Amino acid sequence: MQEKPLLTGIDDYHLIELVDITKVFDSTTALCRMNLYIRRREFVTLLGPSGCGKSTTLRIIGGFEQPTEGRVLFEGADITRLPPYKRRVNTVFQRYALFPHLNVFDNIAFGLTIAKVSKPEIIRRVGAMLDLVGLKGMEKRSADALSGGQQQRVAIARALVNEPEVLLLDEPLGALDLRLRKDMQLELKKMQQRLGITFLYVTHDQEEALTMSDTIVVMRDGRIQQIGTPKRIYDEPKNAFVAAFIGESNILDAVMVRDERVVFCGREFVCVDRGFGEDTPVDVVLRPEDLTLVPAGQGMLSGVVRSVLFKGVHYEMMIDCGCGSLKVHSTSMAPEGERVGLSVVPFNIHIMEKVAAPGGS
Repeated sequence: MQEKPLLTGIDDYHLIELVDITKVFDSTTALCRMNLYIRRREFVTLLGPSGCGKSTTLRIIGGFEQPTEGRVLFEGADITRLPPYKRRVNTVFQRYALFPHLNVFDNIAFGLTIAKVSKPEIIRRVGAMLDLVGLKGMEKRSADALSGGQQQRVAIARALVNEPEVLLLDEPLGALDLRLRKDMQLELKKMQQRLGITFLYVTHDQEEALTMSDTIVVMRDGRIQQIGTPKRIYDEPKNAFVAAFIGESNILDAVMVRDERVVFCGREFVCVDRGFGEDTPVDVVLRPEDLTLVPAGQGMLSGVVRSVLFKGVHYEMMIDCGCGSLKVHSTSMAPEGERVGLSVVPFNIHIMEKVAAPGGS
């Protein structure tokens, strides 16, 4: 499955291509006929639950795993059997694997030293990396004396100092606390933009993917579910799994009676979708923030507030509308037990082809 992302300012150049990649471990199929291309200078995130095949995809690109079937192309050349050290990629794992007996400078310089790069060049390149990751002045500090965030920065600098064309990142922020993780999301995106190299990032965290990516690849059970920009993935999910996995959603059974007309919760709504045919069973997605709380009797739907949670920037209410409980996010609040109305504009009623409900990972 391959959908061309709509990106601006990025060269439409296939740096990496995965062609019909299948990977089988014993009797388990981790990847099934995967087709994907990654463009130069693009920040691509593989997103999905545990066991969906995203880390296996990264390891195949890095050369740490061999596909059972299929080919890996780099600038059009087949690198499927090329060992990792001969590929123009570097990898940062969740476990940073720094050398505890070496200081920050020597950890970053390790690959250059092995490659017998001249000492002046090592000093220049390591200095540039220290400045890039915000660790200038800490080059003599022992690696095991660093905080988790500082160790992560050293690991990234060590990977970047060899000037790879692609940086592979396998859940590198997973060991950090929430505040530091959010800070590092922004730092990673800035680094990628400043360096102009391709980042391929693996995570199960939807917020990370939405925050950093040019393109998101949503995966499930070894297959690609959808590819697109963060906005397109969020606003136009292809199926119920994507809608439920990216953000929060109310997913309702519905019938598309004709173009721009859909029936759910016992009444007909105007929408903007076309091409589903007449009297076709579909799924409707209503995002909680797209439902507007109004006085009882004034909305398109009515229901009773069953629960209220204060979430800081908004209230989260569960409202029983007779056709199920709808989650609503609103800056205004109605107390439990109160009857209210709900309205939604046609643009925010998203129609999807009906597929099986998302299962486990």
